[in-house]
Amino acid sequence: MTEDEARAQASALIPMSSEPVTLGELEQYLAKAADLIRGAIDQADFKAYIFPLMFFKRISDVYMEEYGLALAESGGDHEFATFSENHRFQIPDGCLWSDVRARTENIGQVLVTAMREIERANPDTLYGIFGGAAWTNKSKLSDATLTDLIEHFSSKPLSNASVAPDVFGQAYEYLIKRFADQSNKKAGEYYTPRSVVRLMVNILDPQEGETVYDPACGTGGMLIEVIEHVKANGGQPKRLWGKLYGQEKVLTTSGIARMNLLLHGVEDFKIVKEDTLRSPAFYEGDRLATFDCVIANPPFSLEKWGEDTWPSDRWGRNTLGGTPPRKYGDWAWVQHMEASMAPKTGRIAVVLPQGALFRHGAEGKIRTAFLENDLVEAVIGLAPNLFYGTGLAAAIVILRAEKPADRKGKTLVINGDSLFKKGPSQNTLEPKHAERLLDLCRGFTDVEGLAKVTTLQDIRENNFNLNIPLYVAPLPDENFLTLDQALQNLRRAHEAARKGRVELDHQLAEWGLG
Repeated sequence: MTEDEARAQASALIPMSSEPVTLGELEQYLAKAADLIRGAIDQADFKAYIFPLMFFKRISDVYMEEYGLALAESGGDHEFATFSENHRFQIPDGCLWSDVRARTENIGQVLVTAMREIERANPDTLYGIFGGAAWTNKSKLSDATLTDLIEHFSSKPLSNASVAPDVFGQAYEYLIKRFADQSNKKAGEYYTPRSVVRLMVNILDPQEGETVYDPACGTGGMLIEVIEHVKANGGQPKRLWGKLYGQEKVLTTSGIARMNLLLHGVEDFKIVKEDTLRSPAFYEGDRLATFDCVIANPPFSLEKWGEDTWPSDRWGRNTLGGTPPRKYGDWAWVQHMEASMAPKTGRIAVVLPQGALFRHGAEGKIRTAFLENDLVEAVIGLAPNLFYGTGLAAAIVILRAEKPADRKGKTLVINGDSLFKKGPSQNTLEPKHAERLLDLCRGFTDVEGLAKVTTLQDIRENNFNLNIPLYVAPLPDENFLTLDQALQNLRRAHEAARKGRVELDHQLAEWGLG
């Protein structure tokens, strides 16, 4: 790009009016981008294409915005405006959005080249962030389709002046949920309903300056919610910079998580693409790094999770209870999270399938060890069908390194299976339901049909089985039918059907059709 072209492009990013792009406008703009590749790309893979392209446009527009500001500051000094110190990210020559937009042939390859060069120019922050989507596969994405997509993204400036980071972050979260709704089953691999995330974060109550770790971070939603929680409670989110950590196995998903935090304006964090159970990324010497808050929704009942190496795990994660079974990796995640919990201030919130609360064998042994060590503070049963890709009921398990004196030797069990809004294909945990569960958790007292404070002796008498109905039987439903009532209704239905059949036979006979 020539100096004159750079000046012209920087000027074009100055908003023509004082009105920035609204959240609603941005959401529609992003949804339209997804519609342009519908049919060409499977819905479950939309995120691998739309998010990297959106991020590329954003950082390119911000780069040119920064260039324009530096020009103004220096009295029009082009060389000064290109100094790396004036830019959040470096974009090499020929790799700006406008450079790709100018091409009409082999656009996919041009995109890939630009993205890889940008990653190489920012190895500490952007390496691998654009993922590995098949941009060069013309049978899926022709030059014409890519041109339409690029022209659509070019229709709005995405500079900071046009779209503030918090607005962009909200729109990004909207798009993540939209893609989750459309792909449903596969969405469970990377997306947790935000009402559940908010509940977990509110229970842990992270404070500014504390460290937070998500070992199965998906698209980064839990780390974002931590920031929102601190902000909502009057804290300074910037005191979390450098204290947010995540690990995610899937390349595309880990890239989306990093984009998510960057687009929310988070300047310092660490998200690593790696298999957490087989290769934990955060350690200090021969011990895992520890954090104040550890929060996760790991994959339910993961098979072949690394059980072959667990008995000799170099990090000692098998200390409490041994090795989980090959077909159920749920407690392996809990063991990893416990080993990553700070010894004094540490607390954990983890989503588990309810089967992990009562299955016997190796899991029962591990569960016993956690309970005997007085680590389990609360077990919160959730309603069924809240999560993408499974109709199973899940539970949030809260663990704490050091319980308050009045909670030692006790575990709160909450039965929240009635707290949900029924939907046509998926149930939802509404804000009022999450608030009720939070109140119950904070109250830590018996509430008929909802909560029970159990002692270790109570649990021991149940053979360390944490099946929720053992401790909290749900209140009778006013509309619940007894067996006798159901049988009476069935007999009435049969009688009505018999009479209807007689009447039909009578009518057919009168019409000569019998």
